[in-house]
Amino acid sequence: MEVQAILQQISENLMNKASVNTVFGEPVIVEGKKVIPVAKVGCGFGGGGGGMNERESTQDGRPQAGGGGGGGGFRAVPVGVVEITPNTTRFIRFGSNRRLIGAVALGILMGMVIRGRLRR
Repeated sequence: MEVQAILQQISENLMNKASVNTVFGEPVIVEGKKVIPVAKVGCGFGGGGGGMNERESTQDGRPQAGGGGGGGGFRAVPVGVVEITPNTTRFIRFGSNRRLIGAVALGILMGMVIRGRLRR
């Protein structure tokens, strides 16, 4: 199989997996609110190949054969939900508090280090 054919097959397989339902999950209705999960999706693929090597040969004198191959990956990470009510629609991001807590913790740690050095 040629390299272009391998890459085309990998690309088609990944595109079949990357649908709207991968990014936006099935809606769930809770207490009169419609909640739609949202994910960040990414994919990548690559491949390569080689042909016959006329200069190098196997032990029995035949040209050394080439080969080819490829692979790909697909990743979906939940990032939040869309909440739809009769009055409003809003996006609620997951993990936004973790960044804030991390920044505060880093600030406290830096303050402790500076304070410790000033006392010396």
